[in-house]
Amino acid sequence: METVRWIISTAPEIFLLLAIAIGSLLGRIKIRGFSIGTTACVLIVAVLIGQLGSFAFPPILRAILFSLFVFTIGYRSGPEFFASLSFRTLSQVVLALVIGATGLVIVLVFAHVFELDTGTAAGLTAGALTQSSVIGTASGALAQLGLPKAALEQQEANIAAGYAVTYVLGYILTLLFVPFVAPILMRVDLKAEAAKLEAELAGGAPPRTENLSYRKFQARAYRVSTGAGSTIAAIEAEIGSRTVVERIVRAGADIKPQHDIRLEAGDDIVIAGPTTAIVAAKPLLGVEIDAGELLRNLPGNVTVENRRLHGRSIRDIAERLGDDARGVFLRSLTRMGREVPLGPDTRVYIGDIMTLVGSTGNIARATTQVGHALNASDRTDIAFLTAGIAVGLLAGLASFKVGAVALTLGGGGGALISGLVCGWLRSRNPTMGALPPAAQQTLSDLGLGGFIAAIGLGNGLAAWTAIQAHGLLLVGMGIVVTLIPLTAGTLFARYVLRMNPVVTCGALAGAMTVDAAVTGACDVAESKTPVLGVAVPYAVGNVLLTVLGPIVVAATYTG
Repeated sequence: METVRWIISTAPEIFLLLAIAIGSLLGRIKIRGFSIGTTACVLIVAVLIGQLGSFAFPPILRAILFSLFVFTIGYRSGPEFFASLSFRTLSQVVLALVIGATGLVIVLVFAHVFELDTGTAAGLTAGALTQSSVIGTASGALAQLGLPKAALEQQEANIAAGYAVTYVLGYILTLLFVPFVAPILMRVDLKAEAAKLEAELAGGAPPRTENLSYRKFQARAYRVSTGAGSTIAAIEAEIGSRTVVERIVRAGADIKPQHDIRLEAGDDIVIAGPTTAIVAAKPLLGVEIDAGELLRNLPGNVTVENRRLHGRSIRDIAERLGDDARGVFLRSLTRMGREVPLGPDTRVYIGDIMTLVGSTGNIARATTQVGHALNASDRTDIAFLTAGIAVGLLAGLASFKVGAVALTLGGGGGALISGLVCGWLRSRNPTMGALPPAAQQTLSDLGLGGFIAAIGLGNGLAAWTAIQAHGLLLVGMGIVVTLIPLTAGTLFARYVLRMNPVVTCGALAGAMTVDAAVTGACDVAESKTPVLGVAVPYAVGNVLLTVLGPIVVAATYTG
C-alpha cells in the first residue's frame, strides 16, 4: 500500500490514464444492446480508485482537458446551431428550449425545497439532464467565487456525487421514454406514423424498398447505332428519370455532351441514371460495350454547408441546383452518423453528409453548390484550434454581477462559444480550420474522459461520502428532473407545436443529447425516420444545457 501511495503522490497521471482506460472498456460492454456509456463508467472508476488516497492535479490540466472537449462540441455543432436560427427549424429549437428550461426550473425548486448546496444542484443538473459538460462550466463558475480551497473541493465533490448517482438513471430513463412512453403520451402508433411519414417523403406514393429512385442507379457504356442522328436532349428526354449522357467519345476524342450535340454511328457514350431506365435505353442507343475506362463514376462524400439549402427537400434542392446537379445522384444521406431515409420530400440540414455518385467533374461541380468534399487526408489545423480555444478562454474571463454573484461563462463556456463560431467559420470557408471527424472524436473523448477522471480521482473520498449521505434523495430527484422535462416537451411538441410524432421522438433524444435513444425509436418504428428530428435539437441542446452550469451556480449560491 505504501508503494501505491508513493505512485499517487509522484505520478498521479498514471491513475488518471488507467481510469480512462478501464472506464472506456467498461463503457463498451452492452447487455441486450444497452450500455451506460463511457463517461459514467470513467467517473465511477475514478471515484473508486480515488479511495486509495489523495490525488492532486494542477487546475491547468483540467482546464485544458475540458476546453478541448467543449471546443470540439461547439465546433461540431456550430454549423447546425447557427443554421437552426431559421423559421424552417423553429419548432425544433423551441422544443429544445422547453426541455432545458423545464429542467432548470425543477432543479432550482428542489434546491430551494431541500436546501441543496450549489455543487449538488449542479451535479443533479448534469446527471439528470445527461449533459456532462455542465460539470465543467459549473466548476468554472464556482472557481470564480473566491471560495477557500477546502470549500471549493467539497463543492466539486458534491458535483461528482450528484452526477454519478443521477447520470446513469437519467440515461436509462431517456432511452426508455423516447421510443415507448412518448408515443403513448402522443396517442400514436409509432410504426404506423413512420410508415405515413415515409409515404409523404416519397411524394405521396407508397414507400419503396431501399428508395430505388435514389439508390439503385449506375452508369453504362453503349456504342451508338440506332440512336445516330438524335440529339443529346432528345435521348435524355426519351429515356427520362433524370438520366443523362455523361460522356461522348468520337474517333478517340472526347466531345462535351451538350444538349444540341447529335450522336453519330460508332460514338461510344456513357449514360447514367436509375438502373431500370438505362437498361431499358438499349434499344434507343445501340449495343452495350465493356469500357471500364469510360465508366469513371466514383462516390464522393460532401458536407452540406450552403445555408440556402438548409431545411429544404431533396426535390427542391435538385431544382435549385439545376444544371449543376446534372449527372449527379444521391446515394445516401447521413445525419449524426445515422443514415436518413430518402425520398423526394426528405429535408436536408446543415451538417448532413451527402454521398454523391457521378463523374469526378460532375461531383466537383455539384459540391461547390452544396458545401465541401470530405477529404480523409485532411490534417488538423492546430494553429486554428489552439487560437480558437485561447480566444474562448479569454472571453470566459468576462463576468457581470447578478446580485452578489459574479456570473461568468468561465473558460469552458467561452471555449464552447468559440467552438461554435469556429465551426461556423469553417463551414463558410472550407479552406481554413480543418478538424477532421476522427480528430474531433479523439479530442472529445480524451478531453472529457481526462477531465471527468481528474474530478473523480481528486474528489473521490468526499464524493463517496456525499453519495452515502444523499444517494436516495438524489435518485428520487434525478427521476423527476429527467422525466418531467421529457413529458412537458412531448406534450408541448404534440399539442402546441403540432410536430410530427416521429420527428418529435428524434427531437426529444436530440434535446437530451442522448443520440442512442434515436436507435430505440428507429427499432420501434421499424424505420429510420426518427433520425430526421435529431440534428437541430442536438446542436441547441449541447449549447443550452452546457450554459446551465453557471446559471445554477448563480441561482443557488448563498455565500
